[in-house]
Amino acid sequence: MAYWLFKEEPEHYSLEHLFRDKRTVWDGVENNLALKHLRSVNKGDRVLYYHTGKEKAVVGVMEVVKGPYPDPTRDDARLVVVDVKPVGRLDRPVSLAEIKANPKLTDFALVRNSRLSVMPVTVEQWAEIERLSKQGS
Repeated sequence: MAYWLFKEEPEHYSLEHLFRDKRTVWDGVENNLALKHLRSVNKGDRVLYYHTGKEKAVVGVMEVVKGPYPDPTRDDARLVVVDVKPVGRLDRPVSLAEIKANPKLTDFALVRNSRLSVMPVTVEQWAEIERLSKQGS
């Protein structure tokens, strides 16, 4: 199992939407590096759900239930999608500011390239995000 972080504007599709829908197609990824990462995602992988925009925080966890396949709504062979389902909410959101201030997360792709919409997460980074979410909750 691998770990990832996917970003989305909560006004477009929030974690609450995912809980309501119980499953969704994760689409709309067009950046070449983000697409490369999305093509590496496998069924069973875990994903941190990150709200962009005003919130800028990791808010929950998803599981990939169907690996990469061509985007059925687009006529472009390079574009892929995956299907995800909700796993849970973090005890409390972990903000980008907290992540950037944490010395254990200096190598996190979110810190180095915060505009990327799909990125890998190491086991250690995942554990640190979970630890941070339990502080003050």
